[in-house]
Amino acid sequence: MKRIAIGCDPNASGLKEAIKKHLAEQGYEWEDYGSDDPVYANVAIRVAEAVAAGKHDRGILMCGTGIGVCLAANKVPGAYAALCSDAYSTERSIKSNNVNIMAMGAQVIGVELAKTLVTIWMNSRYTPGGRSEPKIRRIYEYAKEHER
Repeated sequence: MKRIAIGCDPNASGLKEAIKKHLAEQGYEWEDYGSDDPVYANVAIRVAEAVAAGKHDRGILMCGTGIGVCLAANKVPGAYAALCSDAYSTERSIKSNNVNIMAMGAQVIGVELAKTLVTIWMNSRYTPGGRSEPKIRRIYEYAKEHER
């Protein structure tokens, strides 16, 4: 996995630049989906659509709290976003929940913690067949049942 979509609102543009540099140092390729639009849902939807379509392996979104971009991304079929602000939840977002988008709040966590969380998240993998499998399957089934 090497292809990452990244985007944010203006509140998080500084953090996004630090994360882009960090990703490059870790050997990941990224595509920047912007940071100028104050309507965070617009960039979140663009990133989520690209990830859901398979253009990117994963996505990273940021706004002031991370909540808004997370909510917006989760409205896109095939996009599964989690708010990441601590190491354990970040790791479990992949290992237990198989999310494909992480959301962070630039006004909630600092740059160094954000870089640490990105490293944890990028190094985490979901293993199918574990005890989380029925839970994840139910989420996917529900989403499929309610596609438009």
